[in-house]
Amino acid sequence: MQIQVKCSCGAEKCPEWAIIELQGVVEVQPSFQHSLQNLQIGLLCRPSSQENYTFTVGYHELTGSKVALKKPMVVLKKIKYMDVATSSSSCVELDVVGVIRHKILFKTRPTALISG
Repeated sequence: MQIQVKCSCGAEKCPEWAIIELQGVVEVQPSFQHSLQNLQIGLLCRPSSQENYTFTVGYHELTGSKVALKKPMVVLKKIKYMDVATSSSSCVELDVVGVIRHKILFKTRPTALISG
């Protein structure tokens, strides 16, 4: 089977994405188990123009840094459609949604945010 990959945004104009790498496990409460799509788990901030990031989840704050990936990755969207010539077979096309060149690495333990 042949799968076509296309980029409709142009080679240099693909949106930049990033990976967030956390140490440990992010557990979801049972009440949110079936609605994970668009679930906001925290707040990601980059104070000023530094390469340091903060990620606040509940009463915990993590500090991380931006790290370049050894090899870039692409984010793909799978598109299925029926072949017009032979109506029995379906064709698959992959569309490039974005390019990932960096990851934000949080490798330290979270600090507790205590209100006064």
